[in-house]
Amino acid sequence: MYISDVSGHRSAAESVERALRQVSPQAEVLSINAFNYTNPLSEKIVNKLYMGVIQKMPGIWEYLYDNPRIVRKIERFKKSVHKFNSPKLKKLFDSFRPDVVACAQAFPCGMVADYKKARGLKLPLVAILTDYIPHAYWIYDNVDYYVVPSMEVAGHLAAKGVPEEKIKPFGIPFDPKFNEPVDKRLVFKKTGLDDSLPTVLIMGGGHGLGPINRIVDSLEKVKKDFQEVIVAGINKRLYKSLKNKLKQCRKRVLLLGYVNNIHELMSISDLIITKPGGVTTAEALVKNLPMVIVRPIPGQEASNTDFLVKKKAALKIDEIGGIGRVVSDLLDCPDKLSQLRSSAAAISKPRASLDIAGLILDI
Repeated sequence: MYISDVSGHRSAAESVERALRQVSPQAEVLSINAFNYTNPLSEKIVNKLYMGVIQKMPGIWEYLYDNPRIVRKIERFKKSVHKFNSPKLKKLFDSFRPDVVACAQAFPCGMVADYKKARGLKLPLVAILTDYIPHAYWIYDNVDYYVVPSMEVAGHLAAKGVPEEKIKPFGIPFDPKFNEPVDKRLVFKKTGLDDSLPTVLIMGGGHGLGPINRIVDSLEKVKKDFQEVIVAGINKRLYKSLKNKLKQCRKRVLLLGYVNNIHELMSISDLIITKPGGVTTAEALVKNLPMVIVRPIPGQEASNTDFLVKKKAALKIDEIGGIGRVVSDLLDCPDKLSQLRSSAAAISKPRASLDIAGLILDI
């Protein structure tokens, strides 16, 4: 279960589904947007509000995110919502009859946990965390296992009272195809990129968020010759503005919308400038791709950034105007790039999706 059709949560859920089918082709798997299933109208409103807040008022999100006071205040409301959704959840479970439920986002996890408690069910429930912070909205007695990105997150969960035997530090799930070898020459050929030039990949997640236009402006001022691949996701406004901007750019730039070959683009890139979403982070780590993170939003992105910087797998840049200098310095210093790659490799979890699939099948 996940929420939002364009999100890391959905990517994580579908990655586990692919791994399950790979490990056990006969397994019946249903991947579902739980928020849309139970509250289709509310989902649209909440998603729109969320996107507006994180883009225009990130300070509000910082205040709300994992705030113990907010958690306590909405507890009664949350239980009311779960109770209201209970009949639809019963209909779903009566129809599909799952042996295990796995949730890649806290909302459906809490909904299923309360459903289990209210009905006295023994249905196994697996919580799959996709960020490097175990916020309070994940904590329920009726969760059987927590899959977390790292031992550090496992320690944080244990400190919140979760029994250690319930915690599995398998990593953040990603599409198993990221582990497969890529023919770089073929990718360069089909994208029309120059395999003799350094390649910088620029992404803002599926929604194409972040100051991508300003990043391009900063990179355009760099004298060093390199090429850029920009993935705008579903952000049509960003795509249109970049298309107009690129007419004036001196550098070679490949502009893309929402694509399904990120594994190929990461394979041919020398570094990535990106939002530190959990799944994107897991994919970049397994590709040993150096990360440059610009102005992460408060909450989960800030926590992900802190983890990556601490592990020396990423650089954080607060001043957008300086991104060009940082990229130029990295491309001019192979040793720095090599160090970032080594650090990424050290904390990557290549078997994350397969290990999670194994856990689910063994319960």
